[in-house]
Amino acid sequence: MGTQLKDKVAIVTGASRGIGRAICLGLAKEAATIVLAARDEKQLKETAEQVNNAGGKAEIVLADLTDEEAVKRIIKVTGVKFGRLDILVNNAGIAHSAKLEDTTTPDWDNCFKVNARAPFILCREALPLLKKAESAHIINIASVVGVKGYPLQSAYTASKHALRGMTISLAEELRGSNIRVNLLCPGGVDTNMVTKIRPDIKKDELIGPDEIAELVVYLVTHKGNAVVDELRIRRAGSSPWFSG
Repeated sequence: MGTQLKDKVAIVTGASRGIGRAICLGLAKEAATIVLAARDEKQLKETAEQVNNAGGKAEIVLADLTDEEAVKRIIKVTGVKFGRLDILVNNAGIAHSAKLEDTTTPDWDNCFKVNARAPFILCREALPLLKKAESAHIINIASVVGVKGYPLQSAYTASKHALRGMTISLAEELRGSNIRVNLLCPGGVDTNMVTKIRPDIKKDELIGPDEIAELVVYLVTHKGNAVVDELRIRRAGSSPWFSG
């Protein structure tokens, strides 16, 4: 266990499982205090227990990211409980698999609410707290579909393109400030969501959630003048630069 993030406070959305849980545990191993946000109380409690056992401190906030007031409450609870925020990880995401002609407007809207609108609201509401930190980080988890497209994923792809675009603009706005903004675009990661939308990928070829967590920990502990704007992470078996 390390102590690089001792006294630092982080928010991680989608913390109940998969990549989000792995990120929480990675931060916990560096002694961070983590606000865990998701809808599933039972799974959040499991993550919280693992965070505490790993050397971190956990605070649970139940939140439906399609509800703006619930999203705002994540920041409010963090401010009231801890009075600071050093790291914001927008990880939560949902996918939808269907031909565009079979994609309903609610399907489209739900992808945007969770994948693009919630991170926008969280970034906006978190900025006053983040600006008070000595050094702060916003890490947005997009996807390989944020830079390319796949059939049957129009709503998901469009929402991740939107997240990427917002992240690029925000990074420009915050250039020279105490806040660094990073974007991660992973290919297929071993999660329930990927298994559903990409059943063609063999499980043993998928990226491990812990591998994404390691990159997040690197970004929030890295010091110096080198800044990583974007990381595109592909499966070892896919084509360099082109495929996830």
